[in-house]
Amino acid sequence: MLEMKIPIVEIDGDEMTRVIWSMIKECLLKPFINLKTEYYDLSITERDRTDDQITKDAAEAIKKYGVGCKCATITPNADRVKEFGLKKQWPSPNGTIRGILDGTVFRNPIIMKNIPPFVRSWKKPIHIGRHAYGDIYKNIEILINEAGIAKICFTPENSEERITKEIHSFKGGGVVMGIHNTEKSIRSFARSCINYAISEKLPLWFATKDTISKTYHAYFRDIFNEEVKKNEDRLKEADVMYRYLLIDDAVAQVIKNEGGILWACMNYDGDVMSDMVAAGFGSLGMMTSVLVSPDGLFEYEAAHGTVTRHFREYQKGNPTSTNSVASIFAWTGAIGKRGQLDNNKNLTEFARKIEYSVKETIESGIMTKDLFLLADPKPDKYASTEEFIDAVAGKL
Repeated sequence: MLEMKIPIVEIDGDEMTRVIWSMIKECLLKPFINLKTEYYDLSITERDRTDDQITKDAAEAIKKYGVGCKCATITPNADRVKEFGLKKQWPSPNGTIRGILDGTVFRNPIIMKNIPPFVRSWKKPIHIGRHAYGDIYKNIEILINEAGIAKICFTPENSEERITKEIHSFKGGGVVMGIHNTEKSIRSFARSCINYAISEKLPLWFATKDTISKTYHAYFRDIFNEEVKKNEDRLKEADVMYRYLLIDDAVAQVIKNEGGILWACMNYDGDVMSDMVAAGFGSLGMMTSVLVSPDGLFEYEAAHGTVTRHFREYQKGNPTSTNSVASIFAWTGAIGKRGQLDNNKNLTEFARKIEYSVKETIESGIMTKDLFLLADPKPDKYASTEEFIDAVAGKL
């Protein structure tokens, strides 16, 4: 039985991924490892009960222990508020944790020999570096129901002089939104992407829409350029090339690229493009995701949602075939990093063995329905959720 000296912060989630989370622990972890975790239940009902304090507590625990592992969670909309009888539409727990840790999210597709990518030119993984603070994820919105003028205003802390600009003069109904970002967060994002590109020996792309957003997006561009300039020697020594592109140009070029790049994206772009890259390589269930803070904190998570449709079938007692790979790799990422930080080579090696068992299972033809539909050659049948995890345990 492998020992773990320092706990991993375990952050439980919602719906089908919560079911899978428990299966992974019982079948792949507890039989082999003395698993130590500091547990936080971030189910939507628990976040509502604690007025979302549990989310902040989980983030603070990651600051204490250095490594976290997160299950997928519900970010409620109006329908979910009604379904669960919630007090309000609580914010994305991922966004809250990212803001507290000031981290950058790096996502990387998990490639299998028998799951060919939809994009024929893609031969190597396309890594996505997503800025993890602000923009639309920290927005303030107002629903407009009558004529009037919407303005944006900034009042300096040590001055009565205000900067005010008109957004729009409404003649009737509409909607208005305010977003922000900080120089500190953007600079941390740039530095994290540069460090990741150097460590992985990957060309670094960064893209915005500065032709339209000549202040907001241009601010990101300029800070990235400053940090690249500061790290010019390190980038050159590692033979890492930096490219700045317009976001629409980057989208067009990445389709024709063979991969093997780190594509740094603003928050919303990274959210969307990481799903596009995951789907392009086969499945949203085949994408690793790690939040890395500037001071060396790590939170691993599944990059997809809670798989509500499958959970509805599970509740009825019907069999499901849900891809658990991203959730498994969230655990292996956290366990491997815990071993690395604690100088516990056996722990890190165990994490890699689980990943190899997953790869061997899928490449031997045992896979869930989403991969079965893509596989070449196609197996005779697909595995249920439980059958796939049991097969991985058998390989392990």
